[in-house]
Amino acid sequence: MWSRINPAWWLVLPIVVVIGGLYILPLLSVLKLSLTDPKPGIGNYERLLTSQATLRVFVTTLRICAATTIITIVLGFIVALALTRLRGIHQRLLIVGVIMPLWISVIVRGLSWLVILRDNGLLNDWLIGFGFTGEPIHFVNRELGVVIGMVHYSLPYGILPMFATMRGIDQRLLFASQSLGANARTTFLRVFFPLALPGVFAATLLVFVFGLGFYVTPSLLGGGRVVMLAESISVYILATARWGLGGAQAVLLFVLTMSLIGILSKTVGLRKGLG
Repeated sequence: MWSRINPAWWLVLPIVVVIGGLYILPLLSVLKLSLTDPKPGIGNYERLLTSQATLRVFVTTLRICAATTIITIVLGFIVALALTRLRGIHQRLLIVGVIMPLWISVIVRGLSWLVILRDNGLLNDWLIGFGFTGEPIHFVNRELGVVIGMVHYSLPYGILPMFATMRGIDQRLLFASQSLGANARTTFLRVFFPLALPGVFAATLLVFVFGLGFYVTPSLLGGGRVVMLAESISVYILATARWGLGGAQAVLLFVLTMSLIGILSKTVGLRKGLG
């Protein structure tokens, strides 16, 4: 029996064991906790569907993720399109600019945005100084500030899949369209954009998935007034010791995340979706 096993599987066996011990078993423990604390049953999941507080957190999470995803995809599409048009050193510099935020800690980025967006921060000083507003705009402790911070974090994950798809588009198709009399606008809308849609779809799912698990940025820029799902789980587990309800929220977050990743895998493919 052992001789029929592909030898390559022995190479990945240690990784499978590590993943099983560090990820799968704890996830099963969280599932068990959600079904047994404070008493056996599905009471925690019923509470998720009936409690106004938990429903408000879920709706807030979806709303912020949707806003973040839309803004990120629009800005990311522009940058990805610019990357396909640039060549040489200019393209490399822009790629470095795209991936550079990934080298900086999310806490540092969150604190930087806190300094920029607070009432007496750099952005409000600039807006007041140039006469755009007479009083500070409240970005911090509002959903607007959270969205700004999340968009900044999510942009590389939106740009890279779209750039990977756009880079693979056969330029001869665009030349053929123009040779048949189509102008630049028609070529873009009827040839280039449909071919780029798989990358747009993949980037949309990726950004939305990342947004579901955001914790540090909403905590810093939301100031406890904008509570998303990850922060709510932390409060239930660490502050109020309602482990069962926190576990149920964690299971909900896991199922939603894996469902979206499954959709990405079945439609675009993980390799292409991850850029």
